[in-house]
Amino acid sequence: MSENKIPYKIYLEEQEMPKAWYNVRADMKNKPAPLLNPGTHEPMKAEELAGVFCEELIKQELDDTTPYFEIPEEIRDFYKMYRPSPLVRAYCLEKKLNTPAKIYYKFEGNNTSGSHKLNSAIAQAYYAKQQGLKGVTTETGAGQWGTALSMACSYFDLDCKVYMVKVSYEQKPFRREVMRTYGASVTPSPSPETEVGKKILAEFPGTTGSLGCAISEAVEAATTREGYRYVLGSVLNQVLLHQSVIGLETKAALDKYGIKPDIIIGCAGGGSNLGGLISPFMGEKLRGEADYRIIAVEPASCPSFTRGKYAYDFCDTGMVCPLAKMYTLGSSFIPAANHAGGLRYHGMSSTLSQLYADGLMEATSVKQTEVFEAAEYFARVEGILPAPESSHAIRVAIDEAKKCKETGEEKTIVFGLTGTGYFDMVAYERFHDGEMSDYIPTDEEIKACTDKLPVVE
Repeated sequence: MSENKIPYKIYLEEQEMPKAWYNVRADMKNKPAPLLNPGTHEPMKAEELAGVFCEELIKQELDDTTPYFEIPEEIRDFYKMYRPSPLVRAYCLEKKLNTPAKIYYKFEGNNTSGSHKLNSAIAQAYYAKQQGLKGVTTETGAGQWGTALSMACSYFDLDCKVYMVKVSYEQKPFRREVMRTYGASVTPSPSPETEVGKKILAEFPGTTGSLGCAISEAVEAATTREGYRYVLGSVLNQVLLHQSVIGLETKAALDKYGIKPDIIIGCAGGGSNLGGLISPFMGEKLRGEADYRIIAVEPASCPSFTRGKYAYDFCDTGMVCPLAKMYTLGSSFIPAANHAGGLRYHGMSSTLSQLYADGLMEATSVKQTEVFEAAEYFARVEGILPAPESSHAIRVAIDEAKKCKETGEEKTIVFGLTGTGYFDMVAYERFHDGEMSDYIPTDEEIKACTDKLPVVE
């Protein structure tokens, strides 16, 4: 198709929106390693997870063979408020960079929660409501997941208890207030509210917290309250499943105009956005139907892919959750208080970890100031203020486009713009005032945490 017939923003029609989530694990020759019971080191059974997660979500979590799960009509109706989301051609960025590369980004910030997180939040709230629960508990890093879940719970009249990583709770008060507006209660983590929170505070006095800490508190809160279950915004297989709507829509929009990407880029913290974006493309790669270069981008301050160990580890700092085989820095690793709160997790999705271990994708880490340089550049050129998390993908997309300028290659680059950064102005302020640092953990600091990994035969 000729260049001038491709619109600036590619929208799908409502009837073109996915009617089923895609489970990439069904096409993986090497399946992700199973969750293990931390006491017995045996694979977790559905009945063992039933006290923590919703029943239907457990089925999705453990299913490695079903390629597609039908999206319930009530969830599809909710999706219609903001989906399909646009796939945008970054013409202005291409012109500014003077690159022959074609750059597209899938924009997930056009909903009230401000990010892609709502795709899974509404699904998890729906299944909690179907099970007859009173409410759910969760953790949140930057606040995007907590915001999305509070909105979803409000829609289904469920109670929502959020443990927000302390550094983000303090840096992003407006995100906290959006959660409260939707009826959620928000607690800075670690907190004295839970036994595990008290333990972490005693061991790490003055800590700014981590997603691992907040997960421990949220799980304890769920398991000690009747009629509550725990829900998670990333890492788990079920979350990547729900987020596959991102990639399915992206691929459908590209196919509509005969466009085949060469490079697909996503930020990586626990894996929800990256996994959702790449799923259908990875499926083609696994089936031998097409090939793509897929790049995961993580913060240099929390480099689980690029500097972590591929091993079984606890999913949380309090060591109350099951063991997952993943690229990890160790569950006791508490990253520096950087401004990409949603990427401050010590491990990575088991599914993505297996794909990375098999050489089906690559990973890179970038420094915080370099990320905000890219964020500012993108905002000035494309007119969208990006979230710090998304800006990791922007950084690498710009770098790859510059390489195309040097080589003259006309590659097509697609990246995920997970959300907006309008609640991240403290971070932008510190960047502009020259107060932002590039703390990178030493090998010794990482080794001190990975040396504590559980021994699994």
